[in-house]
Amino acid sequence: MVTTRFAPSPTGRLHVGNLRTAIHNWMWARKAGGRFLLRIDDTDAERSSEENVEAIREDLAWIGLVPDAEERQSARFAIYESHFETLRAAGRIYPAYETPQELDLKRKILLGRGLPPVYDRAALNLSEAERAALEAEGRRPHWRFRLDHDAPMEWDDMVRGPQRFDPEKISDPVIRREDGSWLYLLPSVIDDIDLGITDVVRGEDHVTNTAVQVQMFAALGAQPPRFAHEALLTGAEGKLSKRLGSLGIDHFREGGIEPVALVALLARLGTSDPVEAVTRPQPLIETMDFARFGRAPARFDEGELAGLNARIVHQLDYDAVADRLPDTMEREGWAAIRPNLSTVGEAANWWAIVEGPFDAPVPGDDVEYLAQAAALADEIDWRDDPWRALTGALKERTGRKGKALFLPLRRALTGLGHGPDMAALLPLIGRERAIKRLRGQ
Repeated sequence: MVTTRFAPSPTGRLHVGNLRTAIHNWMWARKAGGRFLLRIDDTDAERSSEENVEAIREDLAWIGLVPDAEERQSARFAIYESHFETLRAAGRIYPAYETPQELDLKRKILLGRGLPPVYDRAALNLSEAERAALEAEGRRPHWRFRLDHDAPMEWDDMVRGPQRFDPEKISDPVIRREDGSWLYLLPSVIDDIDLGITDVVRGEDHVTNTAVQVQMFAALGAQPPRFAHEALLTGAEGKLSKRLGSLGIDHFREGGIEPVALVALLARLGTSDPVEAVTRPQPLIETMDFARFGRAPARFDEGELAGLNARIVHQLDYDAVADRLPDTMEREGWAAIRPNLSTVGEAANWWAIVEGPFDAPVPGDDVEYLAQAAALADEIDWRDDPWRALTGALKERTGRKGKALFLPLRRALTGLGHGPDMAALLPLIGRERAIKRLRGQ
């Protein structure tokens, strides 16, 4: 069974890049009839918070991504410890005592010589006595995973194609800090094995991590999952934007963006498929295919999202939005106002115009014309198409046509020179209110 996972750290709120990763993991699992897991990566106790954990859950629920199960890394420390000791006994993990300053100096020396800044494995040459002396000085070791230089790091990436890395050009990664806390690499591999993760979908900034983790899977006697590394998002200005990292899901929710609009845009960004104004995610799930993903950075534009949101709102059924509309707005009102909305929240503003009262503009030279319109509005049949009946009678009596015929009526009846189709709006305003407005009352 295809099993994917979304693994955010609860050190802050979800942002656009996080959400795109979550959406693709969720879609890939749903397409295959598999499972989508939420893994809370809360090994950093100082920076993680329960408030952020709850916010992540709420954001995923709002967008419609319901995980089949949830795991927390903070509840799995005993499992990590057990695998750590196994790897240590096998010689795949070793202690290192260099300080950050010493490591930085080594890197600078190598770079100055035009060499890659790869760790020299000096810690492997320490004797037991030397280790004991360092610890007597108060030094505590950090722990590195020993890469196998004879085992190439390779996999067939679902987005990037065949990948191959030379382990001699990569430093043995630090997997555990001096205080015993865990870094990302090893716990993630252990979790993927234990939780049966078959497919890992994440950003291309993790490619080198994957190269290292391929060896970790092998060291633990497991086959690695399939990997898909997506190109990162860029801002509308065409380069990586810090703003993308600050655009939380609450920003879009408060701005009136429909959850399905975010799903529709982020599902297709970076693919060769067009962004579609869908009202449900199923068509996106059915066409999900990593072969359609390109390697060029994917451009996220809030303007494009707003336009997509408007197109989706124009398709939403009354039943889908009724709980967010004014109490007195029924199906006919939604049908009349919907084509002019960018967000569902704007419906209340238009409904206030229907129900009134509002400050009508000064009619100017149209006083007599509007008085004629009021008289005719009192005479026409309101049961069929009152707007057509009213404008037809006015055209015949006054000879007006085009804007001269319609615009003064719209302004008197709605207070605005633009808006929903008056043929749909006038019956909602109703006979009595319309006549009063045309009379300037």
